[in-house]
Amino acid sequence: MDGNAARGLSCLVTGATGYIGGRLVPELLAEGHRVRCLARSPGTLRDHPWAGSAEVVRGDVGDAGSVREAMRGIDVAYYLVHALGTGRGFEERDRRAARIFGEQARAAGVRRIVFLGALTPAGVPEERLSPHLRSRAEVARILLASGVPTTVLRAAVIIGSGSASFEMLRYLTERLPVMVTPSWVHTRIQPIAVRDVLRTLVGSARMPREVNRAFDIGGPDVLTYREMMRRYAAIAGLPPRAIIPVPVLTPRLSSYWVGLVTPVPWAIARPLVESLRYEVVCREDDITTWVPSPPGAPLDFSTAVSLALERIREAQVATRWSSASVPGAPSDPLPTDPDWAGGSLYTDRRELPVDASQEALWQVIESIGGGNGWYSFPLAWAVRGWLDRLAGGVGLRRGRRVADRLRVGDSLDFWRVEEIEPGRLLRLRAEMRLPGLAWLEMSAESDGSNRSRYRQRALFHPRGLLGHAYWWSVSPFHAVVFGGMARNVARAAAKGRPTGKRPSTGPS
Repeated sequence: MDGNAARGLSCLVTGATGYIGGRLVPELLAEGHRVRCLARSPGTLRDHPWAGSAEVVRGDVGDAGSVREAMRGIDVAYYLVHALGTGRGFEERDRRAARIFGEQARAAGVRRIVFLGALTPAGVPEERLSPHLRSRAEVARILLASGVPTTVLRAAVIIGSGSASFEMLRYLTERLPVMVTPSWVHTRIQPIAVRDVLRTLVGSARMPREVNRAFDIGGPDVLTYREMMRRYAAIAGLPPRAIIPVPVLTPRLSSYWVGLVTPVPWAIARPLVESLRYEVVCREDDITTWVPSPPGAPLDFSTAVSLALERIREAQVATRWSSASVPGAPSDPLPTDPDWAGGSLYTDRRELPVDASQEALWQVIESIGGGNGWYSFPLAWAVRGWLDRLAGGVGLRRGRRVADRLRVGDSLDFWRVEEIEPGRLLRLRAEMRLPGLAWLEMSAESDGSNRSRYRQRALFHPRGLLGHAYWWSVSPFHAVVFGGMARNVARAAAKGRPTGKRPSTGPS
C-alpha cells in the first residue's frame, strides 16, 4: 500500500446519477475521501443527501475538454458509465468515451482508474458474446492499456433494492405464480450483493500502483436463475412458483417477455437477458488479496434479498436502475421566457380552490404516480403507457423510488422530476416517446385559513408538423384527463389522503 493510506484521496466519480455511482459517493465520503462528480446535468444531484459534501461539475465522458477539467487534482477516477439501452452505435460511443477517459487520466497524472464491468463466461469466444458484454470487455481492455494503473471489477447479477437485475427477478417472481420461462433459467450465475460491490469499489482506490488487472467479484452462492426465483419467493413469503422452461424462447423474445411483466423496459431488459445465456461464475477470488472481506462478507444471496426487501418496505431505496436519465430522452428545461424563441408552446391550464391546507394539498401532489396513480381516466394513462412501451419507451411502470417523497432527478413512471420546491411546486419532464417536449407542472398555494389553491399546467413544444398534429389529436381528451386530474387531486387533498388506494412500495 502506498503513502496515500494515511490521508483521504481525491476521487472522481462518473455516473453519479446512476444506480451504483449514486451509492458510491456517500461510501467514499464516509471513508474520508474527497469526491468530485462529473454529470451532464449537475442539478439532478442537488437533492441527494450527500450533495453538500461533494463537488459536482458539468461534463460528459464523451467530451475530452470537460473530462480534462474534471481530472485536475484527482488521485482515483471511477468509470461507472455505459451505453446500456442507448440503441445502435452504443459500442462506438462506449469505445470513444473509454479512450477519452484513459487519455485524460494519464495526462492529468491520475494514480488509478477503477472500472465496474461485467463478468464474462469462460471459454466463450468474444465474438459470440452479446453486444453488451463485448463492449464491457472492450472498455476494460482500453482502460487497462491506458497507461494508468487500472482495477477492473467484473460482476454478474447485482442484488440490491432498485437494481435492474433485482427488479427483474422480483417482478417475474411476484407476478407470475406459474411461469413459462426461457431455457436460460437453468444457467448458473454467481450473484453479488450491492453492498459488497460498493465495499470493493471503495477498497480498490488504495491498491498499489503495480496492480493493473481485472478481478472477478461475486457472492458465496452459485445458483441457476430458477433457483434464484424460488429462493426469492420463499424469502418474500410467496407460495412456491411453478417454473416451466421452454427452449423456443430466444433472448430477443425473452426480453420482450421481461419487458411485458416487469418495469424494466425492453431496451435494458435485452442486454440483461442476453448476458444470462452463458454461465457467469467467478474463476478466481484474487481481489481479497488487496480488498480483504470483513467478517460476514460477502453476503449470501438470501441475506442480500432480505436486505433489499427491507429497504423497499422501509422506503429507504437510495438509487434505482432508472436513476440515470433515459439515453436520448429530452433534457431541455422548461422555457421560462414568455416570448420563448423556441417556437410554439401549447399549454393546458387548470386551477381550483381546495378545501384543505396547503400542506395537505402538497402531500397529494408529492405522492402522485406509481401506486397512487394519476387521478384521472386510468385506462387512458394505461393505454398511453403501453403505447410507449411498444415504441421502445419506458412506459408507466417505472413507478417511484419511494411512495411519498420525491427529489430532483427521480424517475416517476414516464416522467422525471425536473424541479421541486417542497411544499409548493412540482415540475415533471416527459420521457415517453413524443414528437416534441412535454412538461407537467403542479403547484399548491395558500388561499386563506385552512384552504389552498391548486394550479396545474401541461405544456408541449411540438417538433415539426407531426408534433402539432399530435397536440391537436389529443387535445379533445384534455378536459377528461387533465380536468379530471385537477378535480381528483383537489378532492383527495380535501379528504386528507393521497388516494383511495393503499400506498404501494413498488416498484422502488
